[in-house]
Amino acid sequence: MNVGKMVDFILCAVALAMGVAVVVLSILKALDANTGIILLGIGMSCIGMSLLDTETPVRAVRKKRK
Repeated sequence: MNVGKMVDFILCAVALAMGVAVVVLSILKALDANTGIILLGIGMSCIGMSLLDTETPVRAVRKKRK
């Protein structure tokens, strides 16, 4: 497994962990709204960073036009 794929995997794993943490802590009533939003923001940022390097539909269309 090359480094790029490993980084993408780690970023997706962090995003998943943040989402699960927010759900579990909310069920346990151990999380305030501000902290939950911050955790979800970190997760969304990780997803965005992992998608920056992948093949997106927009890039596929642009390659076909060239």
